[in-house]
Amino acid sequence: MKLIGFLLLLAGWLIVLAAVAMLGVSAPRTDFILAGFGVEILGLILVIRAHLAPGGDPR
Repeated sequence: MKLIGFLLLLAGWLIVLAAVAMLGVSAPRTDFILAGFGVEILGLILVIRAHLAPGGDPR
């Protein structure tokens, strides 16, 4: 899960950079940037959850 989270973080940045580079100032550019940030947030959530210690009895 940790690897998938990091790949989603990378994919989110690539979506944002591609939208900025390829699209002009318009509504689709904003939509792609928001989608890229959404993918980054999902990746960040996966990375954080993978790093959390499992709960329960420590014995």
